[in-house]
Amino acid sequence: MPHRSRVSGWEDPALCAEAVPRHSGLGFLREMLAGRLPAPPVAATLGLTLEEAEYGRAVFVLVPGEEHYNPIGSVHGGVYATLLDSAAGCAVQSVLPQGVGYTSIDLTVKFLRPITVDTGKVRAIGTVLNSGRRTALAQAELRDSDDRLLAHATSSCMLFPIPAR
Repeated sequence: MPHRSRVSGWEDPALCAEAVPRHSGLGFLREMLAGRLPAPPVAATLGLTLEEAEYGRAVFVLVPGEEHYNPIGSVHGGVYATLLDSAAGCAVQSVLPQGVGYTSIDLTVKFLRPITVDTGKVRAIGTVLNSGRRTALAQAELRDSDDRLLAHATSSCMLFPIPAR
């Protein structure tokens, strides 16, 4: 059997964790987009990239590869879920004031179409549906380059204060 391998590297995730309380949610995401803060290790592991961030919206992209495959020869559902969770979560983060953080409470995913290496680049577009004092609701759509819907998710997030470090 032919062997394939991949090498990835990442920066210290503590750099981002320490920066969170110093920025609004959107400011934090913009620092990552500008390269002044490193991407999280999961981004290097999966090869996903934050492409856009604006108030109430975040977009991640991924070019699917064999390393994302499940045993039946298509992208594993966990990769879909990670993209959708990242987009929905960062959309929520984009509306948070300085000193407030979030964590996902739940994620409901609907898989609509298979993804393979032939699919090409996919985009996960997250948008905030509602943001309150303690919780936020977001959705995310996973789309291919022809704008076909591949999967959809909704996510509830808990909001909480983050003390300055």
